[in-house]
Amino acid sequence: MKAQVESITIDLHGYTKEAAVEKLNASLPSWIDAAMRGDYPFVVPVTIICGAGGQVLSEVVEQWIRDNERVANARKNMFI
Repeated sequence: MKAQVESITIDLHGYTKEAAVEKLNASLPSWIDAAMRGDYPFVVPVTIICGAGGQVLSEVVEQWIRDNERVANARKNMFI
């Protein structure tokens, strides 16, 4: 029997654009592992907090999501 996967939160407050992408790339393999330990459809919800301000990190995160075929953007609270 597979383990139930819980939601993950990552806070990127204070990160530069480059550091935020590095953090996301470094975290992705563990998120994939967590999803594969869960049940079908092998999804783990991750909340990415970008902070307020000029929306620079939000744009970086949106592009990162679009660029990664193993990542999808879902509306907030979809998996609760």
